[in-house]
Amino acid sequence: MSTHARGSRKQFEQYRKDFKAHKTEGTSRTGAGHAIHKKSQRSFVTLFKSFLRLVHKYRGTIAIALTLVSCATLLSLIPPYSIKLIADNVLGDTPLPAFLAETLKLPQDKGQLLKVVVLGFIGISVIAMTIGSTGRWLATRTTKRMQADVRRKVFERAVRLPMGRIQKLKSGGVASILREDAGSVAELIFGMLYNPTKAIIQLIGSLIVLAFMNWQLLLGSLILIPSVFITHRAWISRIRPLFRDIRATRQRIDSHATEAFGGMRVVRAFGRQRSETSRFTRNNHLLARMEILSWWWSRTVDITWSLLIPGASAGLLWFGGAQILNDAAQVAAGVGLTNAERIAAGLILPEDAMTIGSLMAFLAYVAWLLGPLATLASSATQVQNSLAGLDRVLDLMDEDSELGNAKGGTVLEQAKVAGAISIRNMSFTYPGHDQEVLHDINLEVQAGSMVALVGPSGAGKTTLSNLVARFYDPIEGVIELDGADLTKIDVDSFRTLLGVVEQDIFLFDGTIAQNIGYGRRGATRQEIEEVAKQANSHEFISEFSDGFDTLIGERGVRLSGGQRQRIAIARAMLAQPTILILDEATSNLDTESERLIQESLHRLTSTCTSFVIAHRLSTIMHADQIVVIDHGKIIEKGTHAELMERCGVYEGMVQLQISGQNGTKPPKAPGDAEDRPNAIPAGHGHH
Repeated sequence: MSTHARGSRKQFEQYRKDFKAHKTEGTSRTGAGHAIHKKSQRSFVTLFKSFLRLVHKYRGTIAIALTLVSCATLLSLIPPYSIKLIADNVLGDTPLPAFLAETLKLPQDKGQLLKVVVLGFIGISVIAMTIGSTGRWLATRTTKRMQADVRRKVFERAVRLPMGRIQKLKSGGVASILREDAGSVAELIFGMLYNPTKAIIQLIGSLIVLAFMNWQLLLGSLILIPSVFITHRAWISRIRPLFRDIRATRQRIDSHATEAFGGMRVVRAFGRQRSETSRFTRNNHLLARMEILSWWWSRTVDITWSLLIPGASAGLLWFGGAQILNDAAQVAAGVGLTNAERIAAGLILPEDAMTIGSLMAFLAYVAWLLGPLATLASSATQVQNSLAGLDRVLDLMDEDSELGNAKGGTVLEQAKVAGAISIRNMSFTYPGHDQEVLHDINLEVQAGSMVALVGPSGAGKTTLSNLVARFYDPIEGVIELDGADLTKIDVDSFRTLLGVVEQDIFLFDGTIAQNIGYGRRGATRQEIEEVAKQANSHEFISEFSDGFDTLIGERGVRLSGGQRQRIAIARAMLAQPTILILDEATSNLDTESERLIQESLHRLTSTCTSFVIAHRLSTIMHADQIVVIDHGKIIEKGTHAELMERCGVYEGMVQLQISGQNGTKPPKAPGDAEDRPNAIPAGHGHH
């Protein structure tokens, strides 16, 4: 966290420079939260194909929706023609076109014709609205279903990302991708299917009607169509990277907010409420500036079309009106015939006559022609925004899953697994780092035995237990379970053998019973209460008015540290694990609670293979094997008695702890990093 943060204006100025130089996340794909191995941006065609694969399961419903909207759009082309009928054939003297009079059996009486036209206008409009609303409802329902489906797929993928990748995303970042990016993908049903289909049908239908009415005026209106392509090439294609950057900034804001509230005790303890608020405000100001920039880019398109459509309509109105006035002037001068006279003389057909009604109807259809063009051009910005969301979702979906080849291995049955662990010549380096955390580890653990891992903080104890739990795979060497390489075992089936209790306890926002029951699917209330008794939790749970149904808040905030620890131990007990990992599992317990927990843990560890990380002598001295780790290497191993007889590192750590318990204050051992009462001193090491 930077102490001297730049203001949002300077950040925005730097962003614009980077955007022009294609150095931002949206233009170069190298920002935080995205796959940095991405070499090029996906094209529109690639994104569209990916979108079609996502909507494939909904193709039937979408086809019905598109059919209905097409029918509704075609029906909507009929009412504007009523303008011509009323102006020319009802209010004017122009006779009905022969094909209309014969095909539709329209009355010749003007009063009756007016009623038929008005009632037909209302009826067709209602039918078109009903059909169109049904199609839109189907499309909307499909959109919501697809949103849930895409979010599920993204969530399933996110929970299987490598641990290091999840830590980079942060919880708030994942929530932003699930809510914003995954949610916007389904909106492309309207942006890329529903609205374009409606616009294309409306465009083609309008062109056919206009060609039938007056092909000369139609040619003038067609000049605007190429401007859609020009607009897209000049502006729209440059907006998507900007929208990617906006989404990435929003993701960082969500991550910071989640982090700040998750660490609120630290924020308040150091009086940093104002600085966190300032940081949040600066980031939001930067987001606002970026959104305003995108607004200007988008409005450029809207303004262009807002000027083109009235201009085109005015030009056509001038051309048609001038033609009508010219005909009227010729009739007045006695050198021309009226439209009625020319029709009667057979010089022109009724539909070819330029009348006031024809001009009014033509302008109405021109609006229908240009309307979808404007819609496609202006809505393209929203489509690009949704495509940016799809692009980010595909980035996440394309990332390697946890442990790569972990799926498809041998599926284990817990009843047939003894739990013997063998580690041979194992070394490990965290992804993205060069320094080895563990080097040449060799360890044999008998099934059902208890192994205590001791050593300075950062020596590699937790890393070793994470490798046993297969949160990571070693870069060298092998870890075997009952003689089988862990990398050849299906990771999901292997995890069903595990029980884990960490020092940093994580509890879900729910009831106590739900948190304990998380250890095993289908656990009964009686089983939950029984393990609570074994973990010395039943007594304090019973003191709550709601007992096991007490809501504990996010991360168990309504419980004390020791209470959270005992709930976690009860959860691990319920899982009945074959392999148990205890990482400082008794660190937050008082002396009496620890004594009771030690008894229950002794019963639990006697039935499974357990790895215990602890500083307290009372926790580790009865272990079947004690392994001393320092600087990523095993320097001693044996039982408590064996290691004490050797008078090595372990014996010195024990004597240091005993002297601390007796009240003396010995000098700190080299590398000590903490002065924790009743604990084996910790020193510097590898993280």
